[in-house]
Amino acid sequence: QVQLVESGGGLVQAGGSLRLSCAASGRTFGNNVMGWFRQSSGKEREFVASITWRGDTTYYVDSVKGRFTIFRDNAKNMVWLQMNSLRPEDTAVYYCAASTRFGTGNPGISAYDYWGQGTQVTVSS
Repeated sequence: QVQLVESGGGLVQAGGSLRLSCAASGRTFGNNVMGWFRQSSGKEREFVASITWRGDTTYYVDSVKGRFTIFRDNAKNMVWLQMNSLRPEDTAVYYCAASTRFGTGNPGISAYDYWGQGTQVTVSS
C-alpha cells in the first residue's frame, strides 16, 4: 500500500517557522516530481512548491518565494517543506503529493497521483 504521510504542522505565531515532513512508503518516488499543496477553508487546493527528481530544480508560488524551501532525500524517500516568516494567510491544511508521470518540470495539480492526508498549519497574528 502506497502512502504519503505528512507531519510537522501546528500552531505558530506570525513570523515563526515550521518544517513539514513527508514520508513515503510502499514505493519509491526517487524518479518523480514531489510537491506541496495547501487548502484553506472555503478555497480550492493550491500549489505551494515542487521539486524535480534530482532535487536540483524547485518551483514556488509567488506568495511563498523567499520564505519557503522544498528539499528532498531520495535515499530516505522523504521530502520537506521549510516554512519561515509565516503569515496568517499561510494558514491551511498542507498536503504532500507525488507525480508518477513527471520527473522534471512543474506539472499541474492533475498530474499528481498520490496524496497524503494533510497536516494543519495555523499561523496566529
